[in-house]
Amino acid sequence: MSLRIYAIAYLLFLYAPIILLPIFAFNDATIIAFPLSGFTTNWFAELATNKSLHAAVENSLFIAVITALLSTWLGLCAARAGAMHQFPLKAGIMGFIMLPLVLPEIIVAVSLLVVVVQVLELGMSNWTIIAAHVLICTPFCIAILNGAFQNLDPSLEEAAMDLGESRFSAFRLVTLPLVMPGIIASMLIAFTISLDEFIIAFFLSGSSPTMPVYIWGLLRFPASLPVVMALGTILVAMSIILLTIAELLRRRGMARAGVKDKGGFL
Repeated sequence: MSLRIYAIAYLLFLYAPIILLPIFAFNDATIIAFPLSGFTTNWFAELATNKSLHAAVENSLFIAVITALLSTWLGLCAARAGAMHQFPLKAGIMGFIMLPLVLPEIIVAVSLLVVVVQVLELGMSNWTIIAAHVLICTPFCIAILNGAFQNLDPSLEEAAMDLGESRFSAFRLVTLPLVMPGIIASMLIAFTISLDEFIIAFFLSGSSPTMPVYIWGLLRFPASLPVVMALGTILVAMSIILLTIAELLRRRGMARAGVKDKGGFL
């Protein structure tokens, strides 16, 4: 009982700042403080007229979509190889691929900045951010897709090949539909991580900032804080919706495979 009370109190403490976002987003004052002065939707209306914010959102959406596609594709290949094949140094290779999960993002960002600028002598652009986001999102995709492949019977694909299908067509017609819920969940998770990521985008963005970097710039102007709160409210709602859909698809894939669900993504 005491452990349950502690867990509830911890979660309330952890998510209390997020609960405050919609409260101040609808507050009719530029000062973020209690007591509230009134109800307004003007801060959300200002979002529709901010062209520089629209450009930052477009950059973030482009980066997030490309990152989700590339990360899921790489995660699909790695998860299939790890779950359905045996090869030398398999455990070490898979552990090395999952290493970005435990590396601090600031270390990854600085290292990639040195590589891009000093070694490759390239300029900062959306593609440098995409490459970095693929690096940090791929392990999450592998973690999700591992469950889908480990619950899959390899003999299904082998049976299709025995009946005359090629390896690729057997994968496309048999394996791919069975792991599709995991693929969609992987894409949604990678999209959400890329859309919300700030540290790497801050180091590697060029003249076109992403949405989190643009929001950080607005924090220098106190009058813009309510607009940031309104945008944060929308982002939190979108993240919750995407993560809920991803979790439902993951559970659907587990149920289709006839495996007992033991928890969340990781």
